[in-house]
Amino acid sequence: MTKVADMQFGLGLRHQHYQEIADQPGQVDWFEALSENYMVAGGRPLVWLDRIRRDYPMVLHGVSLSIGASDPLDLDYLAQLKALAARVEPRVVSDHLCFTGHAGINLHDLLPLPYTEEALAHVATRVARVQDFLGRRILLENVSSYVRYAESQLSEWEFLAALSERADCDILLDVNNIYVSAFNHEFDPRAYIAAIPPARVKQIHLAGHSHMGTHIIDTHDHPVIDDVWTLYAEALRRFGPVPTMIERDDDIPPYADLVAELERARRIAAATLMTPEKAA
Repeated sequence: MTKVADMQFGLGLRHQHYQEIADQPGQVDWFEALSENYMVAGGRPLVWLDRIRRDYPMVLHGVSLSIGASDPLDLDYLAQLKALAARVEPRVVSDHLCFTGHAGINLHDLLPLPYTEEALAHVATRVARVQDFLGRRILLENVSSYVRYAESQLSEWEFLAALSERADCDILLDVNNIYVSAFNHEFDPRAYIAAIPPARVKQIHLAGHSHMGTHIIDTHDHPVIDDVWTLYAEALRRFGPVPTMIERDDDIPPYADLVAELERARRIAAATLMTPEKAA
């Protein structure tokens, strides 16, 4: 079985916890900073970012790349992102496999793509341009979805797997998003996990959601549910000891609560990926 000793666990960096993070080092292995929150000329967010970065490794995670859009790539945005990456020196830079607007209008949502060969070629070209501009490989995250396109020719997991190979990019696998979309569209989440190439998965997200009865909304305002923890263990069995983090974007709990929830991820990973020596 896979050795888990070097696996690392992180949290999203949220302003509500800046002081506790600084005062209580060592409880978390790394933090994920939302890129757009720090793409500014100055101010307190950057002061805190620099302070926490001295003590912790970081990754950058964006919501505005709009890699699937038909609009031209926003070169000003990419220049700001590249400058922030030079400042933070993140382990990885990621965003979402989606589009966020059209014709210059930002809809402030992560909208799914039609999974067609035409869209695949379009996005692969854009990913290559972004990676050339940034001078690094990026990670793309699967999004939660609530609608499907009649013209889709591929499943979401087939599209994501093909894109990672064609564009030579990596994957941020959001296990909660798989669960949400699987419920909404009635597919087997295990089939999704089984189709993703393990070598491409470099980070895992876990989060909570809101179950509305007939559908699930990816709200990031609740703890991770038991079914998602079970799916997380399934993902670990396929992908091995991938760095894992918990996202919480609304109804932010005390820092200690998130640290405790992250400990559950550690326990599940240890139990799932235990070496034969430890199992004995």
